Amino acid sequence: MNPSTLIGMLASVLLLAIVLFFSADDPRMYVDWPSLGIVLGGTLAATFLSYPLKEVFRVFSLMATVMRNERMYTQNDIEELVQISKLWINGDLHAVERALENVTNPFLRTGVQLVIDQTPEDDILDLMQWRISRLRAREAAEAQLFRVMANFAPAFGMLGTLVGLINLMSLLGGGDMRAIGQQLGVALMTTFYGILLANLVFKPVAVKLERRTETRVVLMNMVLQGISMMCERRSPSLMRETLKSFMAHHEDEIFDGRLPGKIGEKPVAVPGRVR
Repeated sequence: MNPSTLIGMLASVLLLAIVLFFSADDPRMYVDWPSLGIVLGGTLAATFLSYPLKEVFRVFSLMATVMRNERMYTQNDIEELVQISKLWINGDLHAVERALENVTNPFLRTGVQLVIDQTPEDDILDLMQWRISRLRAREAAEAQLFRVMANFAPAFGMLGTLVGLINLMSLLGGGDMRAIGQQLGVALMTTFYGILLANLVFKPVAVKLERRTETRVVLMNMVLQGISMMCERRSPSLMRETLKSFMAHHEDEIFDGRLPGKIGEKPVAVPGRVR
């Protein structure tokens, strides 16, 4: 399981436990099935009305994706590109084809195959950039699905609140305090469930999917750069260092947080920095 997802789930359970056991005399008062049914049922109904059936059913597989600890194998892709580039520069086409059979990244495999097929570089880059754009658009739509659900859930929470208040008004004259309390509970609990689902389930899943897409796009752009350098028959060593820079993590590209060094008694000026 993804460690951050696991930590988030545990933190959510801890938060709910504190709310249930330390802020109420009876934790069961927070369990109201009609209220939960209004929020979940309304959210699902609105989602089915908004999206095609196939896309709505992908909610379950996307939830599994968020739970899974997905590895990118970036270093492996870099080494495969460098090794294939060496073979390509040496003119060993058969060795390149044999090495290509062991490549597990389909995006990388497609790019290398186009190179050895003597496809013009501009056509290769256009095709691969189109595939990056398509992946970005598809996965952005998947994240948007959860953002839409996050908007629906509080809205149906408010709908349940209105239903409870309307029923409450009809009971005020009768003096049945038990029935009045039940309707008031429905009115408040639907809003509680709506806010809870939106902010602890739907929005976090959407953010996690968006971050996953950003990481995948960076990896695909790295492969794209490697294919471009392979087309130009650039040095494999230069390719390795260039591709590593795509995945390097720098807190700040122009300043590392240290004071400028000194030569003798004079501080060394940092070019381009405004003092």
